Amino acid sequence: MELSQLKMFKVIVEQGSITKASKILHCVPSNITNRIKLLEQELGVDLFVRKGRGLIISPSGELLLGYVNKILDTCQEAKRALDPEATPAGVLKIGAIESAATGRLPILLSRYHGHYPTVQMQFSTGAWSQLVAEVIGHKLDGAIIAIKSDHPDIAQLEIYKEPLVLIASESIGGITSAHDINNLNIFMWPEGCPYRHALESWLKTAKVSTPITSIASYGTILGCVSAGAGVSLVPTGVFEQYKKIGNIKGYTFEDLAPIQNYFIWNKNIGLHRARDAFAELITDEFRNINMFQHCSM
Repeated sequence: MELSQLKMFKVIVEQGSITKASKILHCVPSNITNRIKLLEQELGVDLFVRKGRGLIISPSGELLLGYVNKILDTCQEAKRALDPEATPAGVLKIGAIESAATGRLPILLSRYHGHYPTVQMQFSTGAWSQLVAEVIGHKLDGAIIAIKSDHPDIAQLEIYKEPLVLIASESIGGITSAHDINNLNIFMWPEGCPYRHALESWLKTAKVSTPITSIASYGTILGCVSAGAGVSLVPTGVFEQYKKIGNIKGYTFEDLAPIQNYFIWNKNIGLHRARDAFAELITDEFRNINMFQHCSM
């Protein structure tokens, strides 16, 4: 069953004869007759009943016509969706590390939905290694991570640098250097987190050795810090979201450099209007953040 046969069938139904259909299809009648006979043989039914010089659709043809209309409509919809000038539509599967999802994306996702309401967004969070694997495996259309990927299938765009904030309960007192957190409990995401690596490097440079408790939840980490149980190093976006819960103070240090965040996608996937529109939106959104950070330095 070919798409061209279905188009011929529909035109014959609309025109009532093969001769009239041939003029619209710009095809000789004999070719149309042969193509329809092949379709009838494939389906094992008669699609038309001859009436004089014309044709009327058979009961089996009426049943097929409903499906043909759906098929042809879907094909037209697909063409419109794939048009480079078309408005983004369809399903968009985006992933992000927890820090980006918590601190940076809620407003952006709302704006994207406002611009492109016909896009069905499917959003998930995960560790950077999981997100990269899912982009490579076509389970995600794109993801935001904080570690540059060197995989040959990954294309990436620098979107913003995330400043780091050391947070502690106000009851702990002021923190002016890495030595002030010696012997304090430290709560961080598990191994592999770029923010944890930044903290470990900072402590190593200062020759401070203290154990780190792994917690895979910013909500839990902030709760422990707020209760005065210890300290943590978090992205500024996360601190801004959670500092309203109270009893949390932030400290910044010049030798704790901001962490570059990236938007990644599978370079083997060509045009994807919904994904490309998302990339454009986050580029514009985070350009403003980067400019603000630069002016504040």
